[in-house]
Amino acid sequence: MITELGHFALILALGVAVVQTIVPLIGAHKGWNSWMEMAVPAATIQFLLILASFMALTYAFVTSDFSVRLVTLNSHSAKPMLYKISGVWGNHEGSILLWVLIVAGFGATAAWFGQNLPRTLKARVLAVQSSIAVAFLCFIIFTSNPFLRLAQPPFDGQDLNPLLQDPGLAFHPPFLYLGYVGLSMAFSFAVAALIEGRIDAAWGRWVRPWTLAAWVFLTIGIGLGSWWAYYELGWGGFWFWDPVENASFMPWLFAAALLHSAIVVEKRESLKSWTILLAILAFGFSLIGTFIVRSGVITSVHAFASDPDRGVFILFILLFFTGGALTLFAARAGSMEAKGVFGFVSRESALVVNNILLAVSSFVVFVGTIWPLVGEAFDRKISVGPPFFEAAFTPFMVVLALVMPIGAMLPWKRAKIGRAVKQLVPAMVLSIAVLALVWAMQTGKSALGPIGMFLGTWLVAGSMTDIFSRTGRGAITGRLSRLTRLPGADWGKFAAHAGLGITMMGISGLMAWEVEDIRVAQIGETFQVAEYDITLVNVGREQGPNYISTKAELRVDRDGSQLTTLYPEKRVYPVQAMPTTEAAISNGFWTDIYLVIGDPQEGGGWAVRTFIKPFANWIWAGSIIMALGGMFSLFDRRFRVAAGAAKTRMEGVPAE
Repeated sequence: MITELGHFALILALGVAVVQTIVPLIGAHKGWNSWMEMAVPAATIQFLLILASFMALTYAFVTSDFSVRLVTLNSHSAKPMLYKISGVWGNHEGSILLWVLIVAGFGATAAWFGQNLPRTLKARVLAVQSSIAVAFLCFIIFTSNPFLRLAQPPFDGQDLNPLLQDPGLAFHPPFLYLGYVGLSMAFSFAVAALIEGRIDAAWGRWVRPWTLAAWVFLTIGIGLGSWWAYYELGWGGFWFWDPVENASFMPWLFAAALLHSAIVVEKRESLKSWTILLAILAFGFSLIGTFIVRSGVITSVHAFASDPDRGVFILFILLFFTGGALTLFAARAGSMEAKGVFGFVSRESALVVNNILLAVSSFVVFVGTIWPLVGEAFDRKISVGPPFFEAAFTPFMVVLALVMPIGAMLPWKRAKIGRAVKQLVPAMVLSIAVLALVWAMQTGKSALGPIGMFLGTWLVAGSMTDIFSRTGRGAITGRLSRLTRLPGADWGKFAAHAGLGITMMGISGLMAWEVEDIRVAQIGETFQVAEYDITLVNVGREQGPNYISTKAELRVDRDGSQLTTLYPEKRVYPVQAMPTTEAAISNGFWTDIYLVIGDPQEGGGWAVRTFIKPFANWIWAGSIIMALGGMFSLFDRRFRVAAGAAKTRMEGVPAE
């Protein structure tokens, strides 16, 4: 009964979404207030109906209702409760339902907290947002119905993909979807502004919080996915340039560019056309990511579906929204005339450089991701792997890291680059000192480590110089006191830029100085890897809730003293007859000790893989700091104050 109610709520939500798409648009065009105001209750009702549908599906998973086809295919009665719940979105149909729930949730949030928006703009934003929900509701109901029943329910289910039965992967998809779908709000604001024919500083300030929220969620989601790949897959890596990893990374780059571009619109009313285009492309690449994950056109460990028919439906959604928005963009190009002018050397110019580097680097990732498909279309097998991405993508990030501290110090409109560089001399000296120290300490290694440490130090020290420069002049105690009173956006910029520097140091250090050892070890044998002595103490079998584990005990010593004991596992899930690797990691500030147990060998002994990974945790520490920076900016009080002032200025202005 609950399942049928969930299905019925989904159909009702589609009807409400259609009304929310059509009626407010007509009201905004005609100037009918009652029609425009209908968008708010419609957005609320739509969200509540989809939420009810999602809760009904969750109930089916939690209670192991195997009469529901989706539950049978993706759950099992012995599975822990966390994975029964995460199984709701650990499949194609459920993940799309979560996607459309978040679409409706963002729309409802804009309805509830958008009192400061001009009436016509708000109506159009909610209508455009609802049109996205209409497309995905149709996709669910007609091609991916999660509520289908089985005439003869089985005794038990087929279990969730064992790779997804992990805390990191339980929370990774919801955060990614919040980021993907959060960019739909920037898209809705862009299309609504194009319909009105008005893009100004107030619009730039309104669109920034939504883009910031999406960027923060994407940062957390990508960080969780990278962390999961690091400790779960047993390969010892944190990023593999997998097509699905790229699918989330591309909109993250565009969202970062959009954030910086919207600042120029807000401060100087320049780059209007470019900012609108970025908003369209950011959401367009989110849809491209959805297509890659669910169409089956590209093979990936993360992919949910391999049904070409459903892939065509998503491709149609992509073409409709992206193509329609770009057509409207071309038609409205004349209404986006820039008002502010700026010199060749200015913060605006630095942000333009920032945007170009981020956008081009995203297109480089796109080309590398999609190129194998192009080759297949011409009957050529082409493999594009990490060497291509690292060679083609890295130079853009190097230039970006060099430019960011200087650009952040430049004033608006016109600047003298010498003044900014002079302030950054201590940061440059420190960065060069770090480079020289690292270069002297390493022997026979590549330049990747020293250069990465230089760039990371340059970003962190440059960010510290920038934020300290905002405290004015005077005694050091007074300047330190003024630091606590700086706006949240200033602290957000500092944290985001410094976090990127820390992540860069982590990536370069790990890639340059990692030590790997693969061997067959006997029980009781001790072997040396770098400065560590590792002993295989024992290997035994354990029974988990829904898996059988081969668990090893390995003691790690250094200089004759025991550091830790680690317990790597190799699990087999009998229902799907699928093995997984559970690495054991001793996390440290400077170095991780990473151990993996393999299969027993014919001549006796066990395969043991050992990694010594310097600076590994700096990668995710930097990601956390970047996300915190976005949150600091998101809660900046100036967003609310300026939005209220903008409402006073714009209320009552007729739509064009």
